[in-house]
Amino acid sequence: MVSTSIAGTLGTGSGVDFTALANQLVDAQFATKLKNLTATNTKLTAQISGVGQIKSGITAFSTSLTALIKGGSLATQPTSSNTSLVTTKALPGAKLAGFTGSIEVRQLATAQSAATGPIADKSAPIGTGMLTLTLGTATVTDGAMTDFTAGSGSPINIAITSTNSSLTGIAAAINARNAGVTASIVSDADGSRLVLKGPTGASQAFTMTATENPGFEGLSALNVGVGATGTTIGSSAKDAIVAVDGVAVKRSTNSISDLIDGVQINLVGASVGTKVTLGTSSPNANITQSVNDFVDTYNQLLAVVKQETDAKTGALSGDPVAKSLTRALAQLTVTRLVPGSGTDAPATLANIGVMTNKDGTLSVNAAKLTAALAKDPAAVEAMFADGTGASGNGLGAALAAITDNAVSTKYGLGASADRYTKAQSTIADDQAKISDQEDKLRTRLTAQFAATDARVAAYKATQDYLKQQVAAWNAPKG
Repeated sequence: MVSTSIAGTLGTGSGVDFTALANQLVDAQFATKLKNLTATNTKLTAQISGVGQIKSGITAFSTSLTALIKGGSLATQPTSSNTSLVTTKALPGAKLAGFTGSIEVRQLATAQSAATGPIADKSAPIGTGMLTLTLGTATVTDGAMTDFTAGSGSPINIAITSTNSSLTGIAAAINARNAGVTASIVSDADGSRLVLKGPTGASQAFTMTATENPGFEGLSALNVGVGATGTTIGSSAKDAIVAVDGVAVKRSTNSISDLIDGVQINLVGASVGTKVTLGTSSPNANITQSVNDFVDTYNQLLAVVKQETDAKTGALSGDPVAKSLTRALAQLTVTRLVPGSGTDAPATLANIGVMTNKDGTLSVNAAKLTAALAKDPAAVEAMFADGTGASGNGLGAALAAITDNAVSTKYGLGASADRYTKAQSTIADDQAKISDQEDKLRTRLTAQFAATDARVAAYKATQDYLKQQVAAWNAPKG
């Protein structure tokens, strides 16, 4: 560069370090602007970091509480006295406090299964044509179907061509139709068998009938139904039979959700005459632990928010969203969490012993919490219901509403983060402009100083010449 070449020779004529002088003048010109921009950028970095910490903290808090509530450990759970016969599970929104009952499993729901005889090569063609699956009810005796009544549904046709006429291809074609009957291949030393299985329930028996293409017969060996000789019925389609509090009912599956309100009953085994007692387990111990965990986590989050919004040292001391979050969190203990509860029933965290201290932190009055659980466990449990909305639908919903507002990119901390990031981008642009201005000023000063230095060098040369002439004039003459 020309300016670099000039800078390397500056001062040779005058003895003045014009390069250093140019740099000093440029630095002095822009020092204040750069200092202010750097300070603002540092502040913005701290603000972005502060926003990130608060967003991360409250999001993790809300997500953890929601997961805990959805996990069911804070709700009354149904119990079974014999889990080898019956297991139970609470359905969403179930209110099971005080629930009792009994159930007798007389028969499990089963699915029809059928298997062909062994086929030596599962990849060899069997035949082409059409296989038709029909669902209905059947009578099975000693592995043979003796009677079948088709149901109201339409039969399912499955085309078998030369491209899928092997045992493997036929199984894949049946499964591709998603007719409710699944196909698999079981192989042993005798060969491979096509195994078909339908859904559970007496009305889910099935037949499979082949319509063969002339000259390409063979599919009829796979027929399942009355008179079929190439297949064997391994199990028949049956309904589950249970007696709930002495009342016998049938269901098509072993997972039953419509017998007892709020309870999913899973049938595991059958034992005629054996009555299984159904009851509930209280979540009181889990609620007590969760209330204490909630308070601990709340206090940790509040410490972060206070640090970032401190009037003297907080990076977000001037951020209105961060300050509003502090106010919203402070309202949690008095927010109504249970809809329509009576005047005496606990409806807020304060009602069950969660107290707000002078410094804004929370603490638990253990005696008050224990008393609330003993007096009105259902109302306390309702505070941890899996709901939505800022109030009246449980603590998880209330905290989630605060979190959504806090992290919103329209009006929450998300918007603050976007604003701070854009400001940093502007600063980067300003710094780039100043850097360009510095380069231009340095180049201009360098050129000006170079011209000055050249003139000084010329003056010095003239001076040296005149000195020589004067010396010559004054020299003694011989």
